[in-house]
Amino acid sequence: MSIDLDLTVVGSINADITALTHRLPAAGETVGGGRLVHSPGGKGANQAAAAARLGARTRMVGAVGSDASGTVMRQALQSADVGTDDVAIVGSETGTALIMVDADGENQIAVCEGANAHVSIADCEFQAHETVLTQLEVSLDLITELSHTVHGRFVINAAPALTLPAEVVDRADLIIVNEAEYDLLPQLHEAKLVAITYGSKGSALYEHGRQVAFAKALPRRPVSTVGAGDAFCAGLTIALASGCSRQRSLAVANAVGADAVMDPAAQPEYPTLEHYLRSTANTENET
Repeated sequence: MSIDLDLTVVGSINADITALTHRLPAAGETVGGGRLVHSPGGKGANQAAAAARLGARTRMVGAVGSDASGTVMRQALQSADVGTDDVAIVGSETGTALIMVDADGENQIAVCEGANAHVSIADCEFQAHETVLTQLEVSLDLITELSHTVHGRFVINAAPALTLPAEVVDRADLIIVNEAEYDLLPQLHEAKLVAITYGSKGSALYEHGRQVAFAKALPRRPVSTVGAGDAFCAGLTIALASGCSRQRSLAVANAVGADAVMDPAAQPEYPTLEHYLRSTANTENET
C-alpha cells in the first residue's frame, strides 16, 4: 500500500552533541577516550524526519535560533523532505541536547530547550484530514492549545514524562510512552488508547487499560537507542493513520525502531512504509 497521509509534527528541534564512550560515567566521574559527534536531533524533528522518510507528507512546526545550528537543523529537515515553512527563527539559541552513549547503546541526555520554549501555533492551520503528532519537549500550554485546535487525529508522545491536563488525555486519540513513563503517569492507565514500548520485550496497545494488541521486538545489538523511541512513534502513527490493524501497526513500529538502534544518528535514513509492511506480513496473528 502507498501512503496518502498528511502529518504535522509540532515539537522540539535540537542540535545533538554526542559523546560515544565505552561506558557511562558515574556521578562525579570522568570517562575518557570518547568520540564526539554533532548531528540534528530533538524529539519533534526526529519524528518528522522519520515520518517523511517513511513516505508521509510531513511538515514541522517548531522553532530554531538565528545561529549556525538553527540553519543546519532546518537544512537537515529539508533534506529529509520535511516542510519547514512553519519552523520559526527566534531570538534565542537553538535547542541543544548533550548526549552520552556507551558501547551497549545506553544513553544519558541533558536538554537545553533554547528556541523550543518559543514554539507557537498562532499562525498554523490544521485540517480535519491531517494527523498531528507532538511530544513534551515543548510547553504544556502549547499541548493544551493543540488539544483544542487540532481537528483530525491527535497523537502525543508523552516524553519526557509530565502530568498532562485531563482535557488533553481525553482528547488524544493515541498516547505513546515507554514502560517507565507509563509507570510515572497513572492518569494514562484508563486513557482512550495508549502504546507502551518495552524495549527488547516488544510493544503493546492498551484501550482504557485493557491490552488489545502486542508485537514482539526484533533482536538487535544496539549502536544507540537515542532515536529509537522517535522512530517507533513515527512508524506507529503513520501505520495506524494509514489504516493498518493495531497488531500490524505495532509490528511496523517495532521494525522501524529496530533499524533506528543500528545507527548512531537520531535521524537516520529509513526505507518506506511499504518495505516495513512487506517485512511484517506474517505478524497479524502474533500475541
